[in-house]
Amino acid sequence: MLDTLITGLIHGNAYALVAVGVSLIFGVTNVVNFAQGSLVALGAMTAWWLVVVGHQPLPVVIIGVLLVTGAVGYITDLFAVKPFGKAPPIAALLTTFAASMILDRLSQLVFEPELRSFPEVLPTTNLSIGGVRFGTSDVVMFGLTLLVMGGLAVYLRYGRTGRAIRATAQDTDAAQQMGVPVQRIRTISFVLASALGGLAGIFVALYTGSTSPTAGMTIGLTAFVAATIGGLGSIPGAVVGGFVLGIVEAFGVYQFGDGVRDLITFGLLILVLVFRPAGLFGKVSAIASEPMTGTFLGAGREIRLNAWQWTLVGLIAVVAIPLLASQPMLAVANQVILYAIIAVPMVLLGGSAGQISIGQAAPVAIGAYTSAITVMDLKLPFLVGLLLAGVVAAVVATVLTLPIWRLTGHYVSIATLGIGFVAVSIIRNWDSVTRGAYGITGVPGPRIGDLRLTSAGDYYWLNLAVGIITLLVVLRLRSSHLGTIMASVGSDEVAARSAGVRTRDYKVLAFAVAAFFAGIAGSLLAHENRYLDPTLFPILMSTLALTIIVVGGITSPVGAVVGSIVLVAVPELLRLTPDVRILLYGVVLIAVIRFRPQGLWVRRNA
Repeated sequence: MLDTLITGLIHGNAYALVAVGVSLIFGVTNVVNFAQGSLVALGAMTAWWLVVVGHQPLPVVIIGVLLVTGAVGYITDLFAVKPFGKAPPIAALLTTFAASMILDRLSQLVFEPELRSFPEVLPTTNLSIGGVRFGTSDVVMFGLTLLVMGGLAVYLRYGRTGRAIRATAQDTDAAQQMGVPVQRIRTISFVLASALGGLAGIFVALYTGSTSPTAGMTIGLTAFVAATIGGLGSIPGAVVGGFVLGIVEAFGVYQFGDGVRDLITFGLLILVLVFRPAGLFGKVSAIASEPMTGTFLGAGREIRLNAWQWTLVGLIAVVAIPLLASQPMLAVANQVILYAIIAVPMVLLGGSAGQISIGQAAPVAIGAYTSAITVMDLKLPFLVGLLLAGVVAAVVATVLTLPIWRLTGHYVSIATLGIGFVAVSIIRNWDSVTRGAYGITGVPGPRIGDLRLTSAGDYYWLNLAVGIITLLVVLRLRSSHLGTIMASVGSDEVAARSAGVRTRDYKVLAFAVAAFFAGIAGSLLAHENRYLDPTLFPILMSTLALTIIVVGGITSPVGAVVGSIVLVAVPELLRLTPDVRILLYGVVLIAVIRFRPQGLWVRRNA
């Protein structure tokens, strides 16, 4: 037990060091900075290059990393945070996520994505307690964590700029009226947190013994969980949250194996959010002031097509594409439609009910596995599996998320992210049903009666039919009395609640509808791909679906289709590599939120 505890403390130390930067930025800007993990990975890769290629000593490496990551942090703030200072926090959250995608992909293009051994600039295994070997690097990292926490506490309490940072964090408007240069203080905080992230990257790489430009997302999400557990905005909370997460994770992995790591990490996140939403050291008042609900987009009117324009669209979809497109092009069209099926109902949740979900891959995965198991093991027809996929996805996703809808602020969206990881982790570890990490092979193709669908062209007609039904159902719901009530929740939740509207119930209903159609899309994906495994449902699937509705117009179902064409079809048609494609997603997302926040398919009101 002692060795497990020590392992947990070492892990937690690494988490804590990264989480400090996350909490610092949140405390000052009310922004959840998803780019922090990318800065940690960039710091580690910069350190690797300076040591291996530049042959520099550790002090020079540290100075170089601080300068590089601080400069990148300044640029990130300049383009992805500062322009959205007066927008609701959801805008900057999305743009920092986009910045994370951009930084990760640029780092891969510069350094190459391979995993590299990190040189031992400090001993890593020269000490031992209770049979657990660790090194001077771990001791230095622990001291550094304490130094950072203590140094920040002193700086924020006694330093002139530090007091300005505290004033900005407590009340931005009051600080501005007292002459505090709020925007400059926010930029300083962002640069400081970015530099701390780069410094943390050196010691995280020393601890793991390796580094890679692709590690940013994993590091960032884990540190984000640690910061949330401790209380976003609290520096001591970030440190304590890191150690708590490290210890719980170590004992969980010791008991159940490494495969449950994500389940433990994000399961703990959800438990903390449900029972102590502000975290161990956070303040509830801070949460209430940072709404993650309501559309941050500019007011506007959805672009309407007249009869002849709809006829032209129909001719393209029904005649031109099937007749003229090659098999590879039809495969691209199928991807567009599948993502449209996922994204269109999200308009009800994000555009009408005003709640963002960043875990939509969960119901897609649930639907995919439900349909495959229904058809393969229970020997039921494909159409039965298709419908069951939607129903089971809606029920399971709703039950999993039911406790989170009483939360407010950022934390509902954060919890949906956790639910996404928990659902996929359960699938990965439920070997007796899902075949675990090995996945399910030999999933039969779609069959309707005696008609077997075997080609991309066959799949296109099936997907198109389901896509049209999805679009019509969502359009009908939005124009109904139910849709009007949902829209009132998204427009002004407080006013809706005052009028007697049970806002929580309508958000749950919108989420269930979105989960139902996501499950349907999962079923189509499973039977058309002919195989399943948990890697098909990464966080990128959730973020791409969210990006699609933001680009098309979060209030427009037709805009979701347009967004799917822009973000799925265009990169495929241009034959962009995956790295360049994700880089494009990030750039497009920031550009749309900055210059056309209402979306491509919505006109701005005059």
